Amino acid sequence: MGIFLFGTFGSGTQMEMLPDVWREDYWLPTGVTWEDMDQLAQSERPLPRDLLVAVPLALGFVLLRYVFERFCAPPIGRCLGVRNRLRVTVAPSSKLESFYTQQSTRPTQSDILHLMSLCGKTQRHIESWFRLRRHQDKPCQTKKFGEAAWRFFFYLTAFAGGLACLIDTPWFWDRRECWRQYPVQPMQRRHYWYYMLELGFYGSLLLRISVDIKRKDFKEQVIHHLATVFLISFSYCANYIRIGTLVMLLHDSADILLEAAKMFNYGSGWRKVCDVLFVVFAAVFFLSRLVIFPSKIIHTTLVLSMETFQPFVGYYFFNILLMVLQGLHVFWAALILRMVPKFLTGKMEKDERSDEDSELEEDKEDIQGLDYSQNASEVAQNYKLPPLSNNCVLNHLTHQRASIVDRMRKAH
Repeated sequence: MGIFLFGTFGSGTQMEMLPDVWREDYWLPTGVTWEDMDQLAQSERPLPRDLLVAVPLALGFVLLRYVFERFCAPPIGRCLGVRNRLRVTVAPSSKLESFYTQQSTRPTQSDILHLMSLCGKTQRHIESWFRLRRHQDKPCQTKKFGEAAWRFFFYLTAFAGGLACLIDTPWFWDRRECWRQYPVQPMQRRHYWYYMLELGFYGSLLLRISVDIKRKDFKEQVIHHLATVFLISFSYCANYIRIGTLVMLLHDSADILLEAAKMFNYGSGWRKVCDVLFVVFAAVFFLSRLVIFPSKIIHTTLVLSMETFQPFVGYYFFNILLMVLQGLHVFWAALILRMVPKFLTGKMEKDERSDEDSELEEDKEDIQGLDYSQNASEVAQNYKLPPLSNNCVLNHLTHQRASIVDRMRKAH
């Protein structure tokens, strides 16, 4: 953060004292100097020190999220029928628990043999204990709903606010306006706050990434958040604000639908609503991330910008970050495509990014093989209730049809 302390760039000796990171050929097109930027008023000029405002904003978002998930998300979840599943509590075992917490949650074959001799239990019992112990630590439905609801309300607010402050700007309708008189472009106060709030939000996601729910694309999410923070920070310092606001607005549009679909997915009795939201989200995602983003945004930064200036270091760095985002878009698009066959056949119960794994089916088989601190029959009934109810309905229909056929035969 030390480089952001250099807030204003004067002339003469002050310019000579700037570190190499602020060299003009890094940040400005050929022929443009920091003195040229002095044409802008102090309030209209983006300064690196302004980014420090994002630090308290990130901490404020962390606090606001805690309050939201504690007091606002639970009543909303109850209205949507969000309920925590009955959890299986494994029988207490100090030796297995010590190994689980201090060494590994997934013991190797040699570890299992050692634990067998240490605890006097069978291999099946130890493997089942660890599977159910991992399942016991998984986040509950209410926690997942609270996380999705928080992101939904932020993306909805950010998209509505961003659209309101961009709808009357010339570059919203004509992309060439993003580069007219660049980089000597005045910054409006509303765009400044739009930038800072987005930067603060993604900063808060990085602060909480160690305690948030870890999904299958956890590494890609970390890369996305880091690339977004660098992209927002760099585009602000280089006065790429016009094209930067378009990038943020475009990304928020699809994220709203994704988080809304998650919210209804965690509730009960909202399957049709969830399916409709998934279809709309997939359509908006492919249109915005795989069509508009490369053909409009990246084309603007790569091609249209060179109508105003020649490429420089900042030009390449900014476009590299955009390419990283586009690569992540392709990765997530592949996950969505993997969900399409399941959706068409009615077998889609969770998305490909779900934090749940395939061990749940194995856990069901292990219920009768272990001793639990709660009633095992009640747990087994909770697991098998949906299939049993389906079987009862099918059996009833089958017997009713057979009875009708038999009566018709006798009447004939």
